[in-house]
Amino acid sequence: MNRRSPKGTTSTLEFPDAGVDIGPLLVVDDLHTAFRTTRGTVRAVDGISLSVDRGKTLGIVGESGSGKTVLSRSIMGLLPPHDVLTSGTVHFAGHELTAMSQAQLRKVWGAELSMIFQDPMTALNPVKRIGRQITESLRLHVDMDRREATVTAVELLRSVGIPSPEERIRWYPFQLSGGMRQRVMIAIALACAPRLVLADEPTTGLDVTVQAQILDLLADLQRERHMAVILVTHDLGVVANRADDIMVMYAGRVVERAPTRTLFHDTRMPYTRALMDSIPRLADPSGSRLNAIAGRPPDLIHPPKGCRFAPRCPYVQDRCRESDPPLRTAGSSDHLFACWFPLVNGVSTAPVASPTLRGPAATMAQAPALPATGSPGSTGSSGSRAGPVGSADRPRADGPEDGSGPEVGGTPS
Repeated sequence: MNRRSPKGTTSTLEFPDAGVDIGPLLVVDDLHTAFRTTRGTVRAVDGISLSVDRGKTLGIVGESGSGKTVLSRSIMGLLPPHDVLTSGTVHFAGHELTAMSQAQLRKVWGAELSMIFQDPMTALNPVKRIGRQITESLRLHVDMDRREATVTAVELLRSVGIPSPEERIRWYPFQLSGGMRQRVMIAIALACAPRLVLADEPTTGLDVTVQAQILDLLADLQRERHMAVILVTHDLGVVANRADDIMVMYAGRVVERAPTRTLFHDTRMPYTRALMDSIPRLADPSGSRLNAIAGRPPDLIHPPKGCRFAPRCPYVQDRCRESDPPLRTAGSSDHLFACWFPLVNGVSTAPVASPTLRGPAATMAQAPALPATGSPGSTGSSGSRAGPVGSADRPRADGPEDGSGPEVGGTPS
């Protein structure tokens, strides 16, 4: 596609061709996002670092309120203009997004970097036909006239599985079902062939069958276009066979990050285990009580001292309540976790008796290796890595007593 600059902009942003991209496509380093409120400052994203390679999928998982959506919007630069405090850097295809003006970001949004929002009914304009909402990005970013853009929009709707696209291109969002609206959102996000798509809970509110269809569609289009995808969800089951790497967030911070196979078969963080245990199992008898994580996420205006998961953790010790655990390695540099007393073979290393594996986590730990995920030919190797480590965060020479790897940098306060 031939790109063109939006009207009124004079600066030029050059992005290398896909074949000459060197290094990670996206690098986020020590990103912080906080909001001023009448009660105080909410630290929604608190020191996140990550990277994603072209063609790979990173799953970001956590409960509601863990900071997943704010992280996605912070990467995109889609934050309110007032009462927001940010720091850290976001580099995309060699450009620093956090240093760009709004005019420069408008040249990147849609063309190089796009987002599938959580609720298509509120993300789509209710008074514009869906065809108009697809063609406006094509006419803005790509050298197309009205007729060419309309033909392309019809093909995009056909590619995402909308029946009779020539007719439905003139429909309004309220005339479509929830699944069809989400397909339209995907068509809009992919219209200009972006390099990276952030999918923020793209299957929320859809039934299980439609969920699978939407996720399969996104995976097929990713393979065809060799895009990178960040898949945000609260359900580990959604990313289990669809992500190359998984990053688990809690209270605005990363608590565990690893290749997908490693995360499920060598879980170290009790919070990750708790998320696994909360996945319903078809083998459970009818009427079985679902496993739930006791308590609630902390107040991010006044977070607890020490580990933020400590008030809800079944293995909590005094050290957990007093000292904040840093991210450290678990034998390999691509598996990081933040816990003073991590799980080893499903059992906590805390100095008290701990329950053994149960529920879905037991099934996952004992299961054979997961099938390859991500793009065709993937071997399950890490597609996203930890962000840069500063000189003050170099690994310690002495490892922790529980046998895990060295510390790789604490989470900023």
